[in-house]
Amino acid sequence: MSSKQSPSHQAPFDLEKLRELIELMERHDLTEIKLQRGEEKWQMRRGPQEVVQMVPAANPMLQQPAAPSSTPAAKSTPGAEKPDDGTIDIKSPTVGTFYSAPSPDDPPFVTVGAKVQSDTVVCLVEAMKVFNQIAAEVAGTITAVLVNNGDPVEFNQPLFRVRPG
Repeated sequence: MSSKQSPSHQAPFDLEKLRELIELMERHDLTEIKLQRGEEKWQMRRGPQEVVQMVPAANPMLQQPAAPSSTPAAKSTPGAEKPDDGTIDIKSPTVGTFYSAPSPDDPPFVTVGAKVQSDTVVCLVEAMKVFNQIAAEVAGTITAVLVNNGDPVEFNQPLFRVRPG
């Protein structure tokens, strides 16, 4: 769900309306709703785990295009098999929006070839306007970045591949 309001009017969400929308989505087996009134925009999606996602309509991190990298990131596709090359996937622990850097002006947390430790922050996943730092949880070398900056990601979706060691 997303909401964009003018800076001078920051009213809280009407939780009762939110609950009613969720109930309507469940009752009618809807997977997505988009509503707009003036500048206010709401978007709700529910998936297999019936997770409601809140995505900002205008995100300052998306206002500037991401700097092109020398190696374009490959898109992960559902059902795509991981190569049997001994690498380990770093997966998204939540549904949200993937950010490779802390802000548009900063370099990415990691790139292909970067050495990481288990506590190394590799990206941010923003969910409901909360930016969650994602740690590698494995020591090794990044061999692939599987999503692009600003892409929506699903729970348990592979974000990076790491060669342990």
